[in-house]
Amino acid sequence: MNKNPVQTADAQSAGQSAGTPDTRSVTAGARRAALATAVALALGVGASVERAAAAATSSALLRAPLAAPAGPPSFADVAEQVTPAVVNVTVTQRAPQRLLSPHRGLPEGSPLFEFFRQFGGVPEGFSVPREREGEGSGFLIDAEGYIVTNNHVIDSADRIEVTLNDGTKFRAEVVGRDSKTDLALLKIASDQPLPYVQLGDSRGARIGDWVLAVGNPFGLGGSVNAGIISARGRDIQSGPYDDYIQIDAPINRGNSGGPLFDARGNVIGVNTAIFSPSGGNIGIGFAIPSETVASVVNDLRTSGRVERGWLGVQIQSVNEPMAASLGLPDANGVLVADVLGDGPALAAGVRAGDVILRAGGEPMNEVRDLTRLVAAQSAGTRLELVVFRNGKTLAIPVDIGQMPVDDRVASAPAPAADNDQARIGLYLAPLTPELRAERGLDADRSGVLVAQVEAGSPAQRAGIEAGSLISMVGQQQVSTPEELAAAIREAARAERPSVLLRVERNGEQRFVAVPFG
Repeated sequence: MNKNPVQTADAQSAGQSAGTPDTRSVTAGARRAALATAVALALGVGASVERAAAAATSSALLRAPLAAPAGPPSFADVAEQVTPAVVNVTVTQRAPQRLLSPHRGLPEGSPLFEFFRQFGGVPEGFSVPREREGEGSGFLIDAEGYIVTNNHVIDSADRIEVTLNDGTKFRAEVVGRDSKTDLALLKIASDQPLPYVQLGDSRGARIGDWVLAVGNPFGLGGSVNAGIISARGRDIQSGPYDDYIQIDAPINRGNSGGPLFDARGNVIGVNTAIFSPSGGNIGIGFAIPSETVASVVNDLRTSGRVERGWLGVQIQSVNEPMAASLGLPDANGVLVADVLGDGPALAAGVRAGDVILRAGGEPMNEVRDLTRLVAAQSAGTRLELVVFRNGKTLAIPVDIGQMPVDDRVASAPAPAADNDQARIGLYLAPLTPELRAERGLDADRSGVLVAQVEAGSPAQRAGIEAGSLISMVGQQQVSTPEELAAAIREAARAERPSVLLRVERNGEQRFVAVPFG
């Protein structure tokens, strides 16, 4: 017997969804509907019977369960497992509010002036304390009550309160904090063991992996947001150790300090910042990698502060014009802009103008390569630097010191802008004793004063300003305008595309490459 093709397809569909018994039931119903259709057509009432048959078939299909929709995996199990360890951090700060006298601005002798002076006057500039509240997130890392959050969440707080996922509130104390990585460690006391999560390792996380950002956005309470890793190793210029994981999971105000989980529930970061010209989430968030968090938290838990190595230099990146002016084959390495007078680098023989190519056997391609490496060393560790100086490569061993309280590790001034103007455009003056005294410089300080910078010249476009002090050309010290001019001419004769000048302005040393025409 021939079968209706539509009926067969329906039967096969139902069979795939619900199994053999339902397939047989739908097939039998379809046969009865076909027989009713044939009889009805003979009687001239085919249209109404066809509709009835279709309804009977549809009714049979609706009784079959639907297949699971295709799409991203569910994170319900992970969320249920980790959210009890995520906390809300509320901070209270008693900030003074400056008040002005209410009769200020009123003409003397007016009735209102006399009234406020006698009955409602407030001393001029009088301040009263006013409480301000802020909220963020954090997460428990052990059953004893240690909590990780961002330093900026609890900065300047007079009181810190932590609320668990079940609504229980605790007063929290600061164990330690680190402004350079924006991390802080809190502690709460509980009679009962607390739920917690453990720090994982983000180094195996790849771009495109699923992540969950858990926290307290806008003070609404525990929220879970899903997204993917968009990039690794982001430097957002927030500090010398930037190495952020970029994610597109929505992060908003209040999410700061909350954990970032991978799809298996491992903590791979701490949500810290968003990029947002408008102030709202636009899908670009940043998290501190968990291995950085683990190192900082260990120090904070042990001593209340982070112990870092110290080299004692100011450094900056090497761009193409700088590399060309120094005779480097490419724009790799880290340029030493200044050597601090009491640092390990000076004692080891490192000089301003040196380009550090390798440190501890690792290539130094940018500023943060050196800052991270040095910071990770213990005081007393010997580190070999490979530097480029006057066309030669030297190996200099340095005994790393302990970072002093003022945290002078390195600074990275902005690189000079490129241009193709023919004239440098500098007007120079000798550094006389009178000028040294006027500018608060030591009597033995050498250099040449920039008296004027020609408008539109390469020097101006490179950022050099009048009043700056130039102390080096390339890797050579200069102390007179004649020496400076001769060094510039020598660089031009060597057919260098630019000349490298060390410029000091407002106490900051930086190298600037000024191109020749």
